[in-house]
Amino acid sequence: MARTQNTRGGAADWIADRTLRGLIALALALPHPTRVRLMGWMVRRVIGPLAGYRRRALDNLAYARPALTDDERRRIADAVLDNAGRTMIENYDVPGLLARMADARIDGAGVPDMEHARAEGRPILFVTGHFGNFEAPRAALVARGWRIGGLYRPMANPFFNAHYAANMHALSNPVFEQGRRGTMGLLRHIKKGGMGVLLFDVYSSDGVPIDFLGKPAPTLTSAADIALRTGALFVPFFGIRRPDGIGFDVVFESAIPHGDPAEMMHEATRRLEARIDADPGQWFWIHRRWKPRRQAKRQRKRDAANIGP
Repeated sequence: MARTQNTRGGAADWIADRTLRGLIALALALPHPTRVRLMGWMVRRVIGPLAGYRRRALDNLAYARPALTDDERRRIADAVLDNAGRTMIENYDVPGLLARMADARIDGAGVPDMEHARAEGRPILFVTGHFGNFEAPRAALVARGWRIGGLYRPMANPFFNAHYAANMHALSNPVFEQGRRGTMGLLRHIKKGGMGVLLFDVYSSDGVPIDFLGKPAPTLTSAADIALRTGALFVPFFGIRRPDGIGFDVVFESAIPHGDPAEMMHEATRRLEARIDADPGQWFWIHRRWKPRRQAKRQRKRDAANIGP
């Protein structure tokens, strides 16, 4: 008897996608504050624990913040899952997100330079991490007539990825799938004087080691490389969820000066760390950001290769 392969795009992925689509459709039928609170509760209490996201957040907190008590880690993990659920449903209502962010106040030391760059046709590359709702600032600018492209990381479930990608395109084009081809597409867009967004706080084995929250985290320098190649203003931004759980503070920080790509990404990382230190429950601790075992394994291979006869 042939062994069953666990392939992507099979029955399990289809069922998972249909379940999630139904949940999203149900939530979108509710008033905005109700749906946001409901999805926060669902991910915090049901989806997160079942999917293993809560355990992963707790493990990451124990790794990067060992001085925290168990109660503190549990409190932060609950906040992380709640924010993840809220963010997902907020971003699945693109017209609503644009309408709500149209009147949002935009603050930060980077705003004057952004407006000046736009007026003179200079490209702008915005960078951020998975903090608060990272699409809220882009929506605030798009609602004001700015056209901002970006990269997205495709989901493993191809059925879910189809509507996830369509949703990304609905907010603002052009949007490119992460990878060499997508990066080159975004580079061409920005080189022509366009604007784009990149999220840099994900693990990449091709990245340079940059300490993140006190632990080495391989980080791609592609965002800095694009800024250097295009002359783009390099602006960190954050969509910070307010205490009411519904609104956002939109902050565009001062531009990071051009220089060594690794140093530019180190400064971007430092800006993100400051936001996490101020409110750790808003960062996506669900990510496998460090992968210490994989890093250690790769280091052992490098050490072995460097041992001469």
